[in-house]
Amino acid sequence: MEKLPIIIDCDPGQDDAIALLLAMSCTDELDILGITTVAGNVQLDLTTRNARLMCDIAGRDDIVVYAGCEKPLERQLVTAEKVHGKTGIDGIPIVEPRAMLGQAHAVDFIIEALLGVTDAPITLVLMGPLTNIATAFAKEPAIRNGVAEVVLMGGAMREGGNISPSAEFNILVDPQAADRVFRSGVPITVMGLDATHQVLSTKERRDRLRAIGSEPGRAAAAMLDFYNKFDSAKYGSNGAPLHDPCTVAYLLKPELFQGKRCNLSVETQSELTIGHTSVDFWHVTDRPPNVNWIHTVDANGFYDLLFEGLSRYGNA
Repeated sequence: MEKLPIIIDCDPGQDDAIALLLAMSCTDELDILGITTVAGNVQLDLTTRNARLMCDIAGRDDIVVYAGCEKPLERQLVTAEKVHGKTGIDGIPIVEPRAMLGQAHAVDFIIEALLGVTDAPITLVLMGPLTNIATAFAKEPAIRNGVAEVVLMGGAMREGGNISPSAEFNILVDPQAADRVFRSGVPITVMGLDATHQVLSTKERRDRLRAIGSEPGRAAAAMLDFYNKFDSAKYGSNGAPLHDPCTVAYLLKPELFQGKRCNLSVETQSELTIGHTSVDFWHVTDRPPNVNWIHTVDANGFYDLLFEGLSRYGNA
């Protein structure tokens, strides 16, 4: 089995952090060419530090982290400390990371990597606001030819919004960037709230992660213990949705997910509904499909995959 070459763009965030730990455990399946960071859940300096800390916890000193855009294309940055805490990954000790920090800007790294494709195109795994990717596409449109697929977490249809009545956080932070990406013409699979709200990090599942005994397993459980406090109260659910790891799980085991080809358009003007993702699920317009909209997840299969991945690190 050939490894799938990927670039992960993220804004950790506990759920991004767990997605990184899962991806970095899959050394036989995924070839992580680099991790890029963007401002989102917290400011850029913190998302970059948090990504590097996950590399340390995973023992992946071969992966370089590249810092990217520190603000959205046109709007003021909105962050989510009330969900993720002041560090973005509250729940675990914060130390100075050892993992490599690349000298290049994330946008330039993405462009160079995609222009350098000579064999297998690269899959972009996007877990935060889409500022870096939109900027890269605008700066060098030819890089789209090097993209195998974009798999991203963002948007909502039936679930409404989680940061406004209409919008999901990643899209609302930079709706103009999201609009550019969805209009780019590259193949896109979308994990919106309709899917991610099905994968709840219940106490039983957190305890199972903790029982793995590895440092990544304990870190994941500890971060989720904090992360659950806000969302469990907000939704009245038995556990918080684990959003971003759905992107990595889809790469590893797509049969856990069901999707439908739809048109997705982003509202960029209305202050009332800005960031809203209009998903033409029933094809009531003549707008051509531009995404694979994931609407159903096998939650038990998803968590089995997460447990198996974090168990690969062994006990420590």
